[in-house]
Amino acid sequence: MVDIRLASEIPQFDIVADYVEPKNLVTPGSLITEETGFMRGHGTYMQEDGLYSSVAGVVERVNQLISVRPLKSRYHGEIGDVVIGRVTEVSQKRWKLDTNARLDSVLLLQSVNLPGGELRRRSAEDELAMRQYLKEGDLVSAEVQNIFGDGALSLHTRSMKYGKLSQGCLVKVSPSLIRRQKTHFHNLLCGASIIMGNNGFVWICPTLHEDTAGGFVQNLETVPHADRQAISRLRNCVAALAQCKMMIYDTSIMHAYDASINLGYEIKDLLLPDKIAEIATMVRKQFEMEKE
Repeated sequence: MVDIRLASEIPQFDIVADYVEPKNLVTPGSLITEETGFMRGHGTYMQEDGLYSSVAGVVERVNQLISVRPLKSRYHGEIGDVVIGRVTEVSQKRWKLDTNARLDSVLLLQSVNLPGGELRRRSAEDELAMRQYLKEGDLVSAEVQNIFGDGALSLHTRSMKYGKLSQGCLVKVSPSLIRRQKTHFHNLLCGASIIMGNNGFVWICPTLHEDTAGGFVQNLETVPHADRQAISRLRNCVAALAQCKMMIYDTSIMHAYDASINLGYEIKDLLLPDKIAEIATMVRKQFEMEKE
């Protein structure tokens, strides 16, 4: 069934925010500056009377360089970003991963920990056993190590916190909604863990423990019913925050989780338009109380 409604009939969600609306928000065709001496960056174009925006986004200035960061776009990686990707291809000494970027990211065989954390040079036997480590369809958490000349990302999993993901739930949101933090791995009080990839992929799973097997061993034990319910509720809370265009990080997710419980909503009802509006209102009030 296709839901076709007039724009005036579509429920409007309040934009929940815990920050001041940026003053340098522009739309396509907006005049950024009439001053000379600035260099034109991405998302801008020059005309006779000044520098204009070609996309909707936030103006960023670095010295004399002016660019516009789009509000909605594919993921543009930076070195040090935490990402979650799905293996799409196993080739010679490398895996290719879908990380929501313009091009597939590359995970080299030399950029992963061997099973058990063994430190040695990679051999031909390791190359033949690549599909025993990671195969097509596997989900992987990794870190951006480098950016190739064509814009493709080079990843690594040389830390025990990175590696293959086992049981859990993947939620895809806009990369612009993920807040950059010192850590993107969180063990929440509700009994679940969450990995917030800078590329817009959010992984929710049972509480994570330090893996000592090099990141390739999956825990396939039965997940308790209470943990599955917590994961399902968190998943719908993240989706609700994304619909409200709210920045997604551990605090905002827990506020939405607590609000859904306090309001007495069933997990399956959390994504109904009226329920999303109520959760948004509760989260906004919580942030306002914290500011006071």
